[in-house]
Amino acid sequence: MSTETDPKQWLCSFCLAFLLGGLTVALARTPGEPASAQGMWEGESKCTVPDSPCHDEQVLYRVVADKQNPNRVLIDAYKIVKGEQQFMGTIQCRVPSATTLSCSANTERKNIWEFQFRGDTMTGTLTVDESKSLYRKISLRRTNTKLQAPAATRQ
Repeated sequence: MSTETDPKQWLCSFCLAFLLGGLTVALARTPGEPASAQGMWEGESKCTVPDSPCHDEQVLYRVVADKQNPNRVLIDAYKIVKGEQQFMGTIQCRVPSATTLSCSANTERKNIWEFQFRGDTMTGTLTVDESKSLYRKISLRRTNTKLQAPAATRQ
């Protein structure tokens, strides 16, 4: 009886261990990767509905982990008016994939925000009401801009 290991058997064992290890990591991952969206984002939020109360805005979004749910992030939204950051509110987002945020605001209009991000670029839309009418288009770039004041206290 030989104590030598057959190279083919060793290679098969190694490949099997490698595949099982990769499968375990893939199954353990959350649907998305909230950490890749976290940070500061600056850009434009453009209205798509003419003759509405909506106004084009220069915006700053701070994306942070939701401490209550690791599969969610929170977006603190600010508009920039005459160089001043004005807090508009916080929206809660699910992370259905590694490059997508799906968010809602607690309003009676059933606002749905959808964002896609890749590297230092994020684009998004806001749809409103049951009809899901397109209301805004958002275009952002990752930034090092700092907040001038802390965000409002979350409920």
